[in-house]
Amino acid sequence: MTINIDKILLEIESIPNIKKHTQVMLQTIENCKDPLYGIGSILRDFEGTNEEQVKAVKEIEKTFIFPLWSKLVYTNSILKKLQMYRTRIMTMKPKTCYTYHIDASPRIHIPLVTNDDCFFIIEDEILRIPADGNHYHIDTTKKHTFVNASFEDRIHIVGVYEKFDL
Repeated sequence: MTINIDKILLEIESIPNIKKHTQVMLQTIENCKDPLYGIGSILRDFEGTNEEQVKAVKEIEKTFIFPLWSKLVYTNSILKKLQMYRTRIMTMKPKTCYTYHIDASPRIHIPLVTNDDCFFIIEDEILRIPADGNHYHIDTTKKHTFVNASFEDRIHIVGVYEKFDL
């Protein structure tokens, strides 16, 4: 499936204050209108084993299935086709990186704006994914980070999915 990146970029311009935040949710839980609810860590101050935490996060993530922005007709159709949930727009500022971490679930990335100086490090291996109209399955259940070593913003759509065999 080829994804029309320009169409998505045009649609996301309709999101209020999109440039004020590094992450904005595209999908939410039932009856929630907060575009920041669901970004970052879902469980804070969770008392339990790591296995229990992973299970709890996975169950909560599955509730983020409601499109937050009705004007994103094309974008929402892509998320539905790819069976993505807890999806968000992530903008990474120049000369920044994330912590080295492990997610409870794998992710699909749809690169919208990127360049060769933007890359994942997944268990010490470097991975670059271009903004070429494709979506990429990234196993973020492995230890990873992302680096924007460029002078430009990097923009991706990032969402959870259940399986690698889509």
